Amino acid sequence: MAVKEGQQGFGKKLVFWLLPLLFVLLLAVVGSVSLGSAQLSFNMVWKIIFSHLPFVPDMEREWPKAAEVIVWNIRMPRIMMAILVGAALAMAGVAYQGVLRNPLADPYILGVSSGASLGAASFILFGQGLAILGQWTLPLVAFVCGIGTLFIVYRLAYIAGKVQIETLLLSGVVVQAFLGAGLSLIMSISGEKMQQILYWLMGSLTLSDWSSGVAVAPYVIVGWFVIMLFTRELNLLALGEQKAHHLGMNVERTRLIVLLAASLTAGAAVAVSGVIGFVGLIVPHIMRTLVGSDHRVLLPVSAVAGAILLIAADTLARTIMDPQELPIGVITAFLGAPFFGYLLRKRRQRFF
Repeated sequence: MAVKEGQQGFGKKLVFWLLPLLFVLLLAVVGSVSLGSAQLSFNMVWKIIFSHLPFVPDMEREWPKAAEVIVWNIRMPRIMMAILVGAALAMAGVAYQGVLRNPLADPYILGVSSGASLGAASFILFGQGLAILGQWTLPLVAFVCGIGTLFIVYRLAYIAGKVQIETLLLSGVVVQAFLGAGLSLIMSISGEKMQQILYWLMGSLTLSDWSSGVAVAPYVIVGWFVIMLFTRELNLLALGEQKAHHLGMNVERTRLIVLLAASLTAGAAVAVSGVIGFVGLIVPHIMRTLVGSDHRVLLPVSAVAGAILLIAADTLARTIMDPQELPIGVITAFLGAPFFGYLLRKRRQRFF
């Protein structure tokens, strides 16, 4: 009976927070698709969108072809990519913070971002003639290097048959320092390609199209599904590893699976958008403050909130200095760096 009541309470809480956030997400989409350097009327924008939706009667096309390209082939894929990347980074942040029991953790703490960055920069500089998959070669290289970095970090931290959180974090710091040195070397010899490398490192959704969204969506969906399967274990880990172990949980197995799922999700996002920092740090912490630490609720609401944040940041990045566009990573860094400093100071005061 108590379990049933608990399930009902969890469901009510999830609906209570998820419905308003979905409404805000809808408003963010409406606002973002209606804004841009091309001065298109609100009515025209939404007539174009509705003309592409299934089960909508054919309407007279009273808009120029260029307007349709701008709305349907540029703005809409970019917004859908912002939703996917924002949700992926936020979900990965929840998973990392839960499994590492550290609210300062984000998807890049174990070197996934650094590995992807070094792989992408190396390919831009040396591998343009090896683009066997066309425009998908760079994202694939970044993705593989990011996931490969995770395995290196995990292997370094695997001592005497187990992995300690402190050792894992320190291994991440060591590997990131090494990869950072490699990235600095690449940039120092990049010459005329430095601008292209820098733009990728600062993150952008400029090159988003429908095909890139289709490629990323499976990783985000599978990552979300796997992490959701382990929400009970993440709740137990919040009690401490020893208590979780005594309650019958395989801590090492859970940590590895959740880290792998989170890193796959974050790696896919980084591969198509470049490095967009702080989303996986800001969103989970704010949502945890609002909804509590039950991962059954925290994970879905953080995914929606991450999508909202990235849509807002991308809209700001492409409109604030119109017609020039800022990298989206600049916007999230301006938001995230002060927030990170606040969290760091708060934890330091608590420690002392």
